[in-house]
Amino acid sequence: MAEVVEVLVPGGKATAGPPLGPALGPLGINVKAVVDEINKQTATFNGMQVPVKVVVDEKKAFTVTVGIPPTTALIKKEVKIEKGSPEPNMQIVGDLPIEAAVRIARMKQNDMLSYDLRNAVKEVVGTCVSMGVNVDGKRPKEALAAIDAGEYDKVLAE
Repeated sequence: MAEVVEVLVPGGKATAGPPLGPALGPLGINVKAVVDEINKQTATFNGMQVPVKVVVDEKKAFTVTVGIPPTTALIKKEVKIEKGSPEPNMQIVGDLPIEAAVRIARMKQNDMLSYDLRNAVKEVVGTCVSMGVNVDGKRPKEALAAIDAGEYDKVLAE
């Protein structure tokens, strides 16, 4: 029976230490080979936490599946901030262009509950509320109202 290990690793910088090493060691596979493969596949997500799934079969062969980083990590990368605001309603730490919100929504759409791009973008904007990040120069709740009013229909249609 195949064994499955799911972990969050830093993009391009996974090591044989925790959480990977202790999870993979007992399975009897070459941990360094797995780490090298993970780092190769996650290099584009440098600086972000990336969900990774390693499946090890009975013959000790492994496959690595890389997921999309959490929405918060993608927003932080786009806005170029280290972390969200300690007081989201009082202190704004950045501004996310609506085009970036659409790009993030497209990346994450398969993992979201939304059925269409408009609602997926609204989920991304909703995440900005708790991070203290404005969207297109507006407070996130104002941006949500603008999306509902159709102000961004042209961007959403592209």
